[in-house]
Amino acid sequence: MSLQRFILKRVLSVIPILFGVSVITFGLFHLTPGDPISQLVALNPDVSAAEEAQLRERWGLSGPVYEQYFTWITNVMVGDFGQELRTGRDVSGIVWRRLPETIALGIFGWVFALVVAIPTGIYAAVNKDRLGDTVSRFIALSGISIPNFWLGLMLILIFSLYVGLFPVLPPSRLPLYHPEMLWYLILPGVTIGTASAASIMRVMRTSMAEELNKEYVTAARAKGLPERTVVFKHVLRNSLISVVTLAATLTAGIVAGSVVVETVFNWPGLGFEFIQAINQREINVVMAITLFTGFFVIVANLIADILYAALDPRIRYD
Repeated sequence: MSLQRFILKRVLSVIPILFGVSVITFGLFHLTPGDPISQLVALNPDVSAAEEAQLRERWGLSGPVYEQYFTWITNVMVGDFGQELRTGRDVSGIVWRRLPETIALGIFGWVFALVVAIPTGIYAAVNKDRLGDTVSRFIALSGISIPNFWLGLMLILIFSLYVGLFPVLPPSRLPLYHPEMLWYLILPGVTIGTASAASIMRVMRTSMAEELNKEYVTAARAKGLPERTVVFKHVLRNSLISVVTLAATLTAGIVAGSVVVETVFNWPGLGFEFIQAINQREINVVMAITLFTGFFVIVANLIADILYAALDPRIRYD
């Protein structure tokens, strides 16, 4: 199979995957008790049973679950993700308005993870079983083990409350891409990127340590090539294949982690909106954000598969 056919096959597989995600999410959401109408009625005891029934009929919540799903998926197929029941806001508008904040946070987290993990992994592999390698492995294990919500709270406590170095709550008056907003991105970006940096560093260290023991490295050294050339020109490129593989799988972790991190730091992204939608039982918002997240993870894995061929000429799709 050629690379073009492989890409086409993976793109077509997006449809059944997202369909399965939507069915599972919709079903699980309706298994939990309560809905937006129940919450509205609870806040207003003067609403009669007849008025409550009219509200359910108006918003399509009166029929069986399969009828509600069929109505929802039919609307989605024509690009209509519905409205937020409490406010009447368009769900697509909510997602697009919150998306830039989540993208900015994710990019910052990825940049932090790669900038920290790759040099540290190279250093640990070159200095295998020495003090620097031991310290880096201990830090990496700690980064993987620490929950991101606890890490975020500790960073706020130390660097915002005690030291007063970084602000926490982003101001609504500044646009997202204003240079001053970088200060508000540092703490949540470090929080969301720490676990990924630790995982990538461990894989980078292991992969490079294995490559350094292979025959082509011995041959390159025997030819008199400088150690820097051997490490960065030959070993690093082959080691990056494992890093790309892990980076694709960690994409889901960064997207999922943004839900917690955005809540801890009150960052106005999709994760923050997602938590609010769950608390308010806004099924349309939950479904839209879930589908977008699933699509993003699928695309990230597709990009990783394409990069395999670019990094290693031995990998082909035919």
